Amino acid sequence: MSEKLHFEDFSAGEEFDLGQKEVTKDEIIEFAQEFDPQPFHLDEKAAQASMLGGLAASGWHTASMTMALLAKNLLNNSTCQGSPGIEDLGWKAPVYPGDILKATAKVTQARELKSKPDLGLVSLKIKVTKQDGALVMIQENPILFKKRGAVS
Repeated sequence: MSEKLHFEDFSAGEEFDLGQKEVTKDEIIEFAQEFDPQPFHLDEKAAQASMLGGLAASGWHTASMTMALLAKNLLNNSTCQGSPGIEDLGWKAPVYPGDILKATAKVTQARELKSKPDLGLVSLKIKVTKQDGALVMIQENPILFKKRGAVS
């Protein structure tokens, strides 16, 4: 097993492949029933009459699927200590059943913290596209990582 990524392992311009996820109709409806019960996320007929033109995933669902990819393919193999929040989140295009989402994370900045010398702050710009290359979501946020040698 390789060593976990620490703050020192991130540098501006570096890009991480976060993998991909196929979106299903059942997942869209299930998520919407619990978290975003709007007709265009729940009912195909209502969705076709909406500006989305068909059943589409909630933006919050897209963000949640992206978070799963980020956690499974980067954060869980790191010394991540959480995030102080998201600075930017935008939904650029609808996500429909059968779409395959692909996510990447690019380091835009890595800086040490004077207030917490055992941590560093890494800013990531996450892009999510679908199989045709269309951009569906963009997210920018800082994430805290332990430095090498920091006491656990």
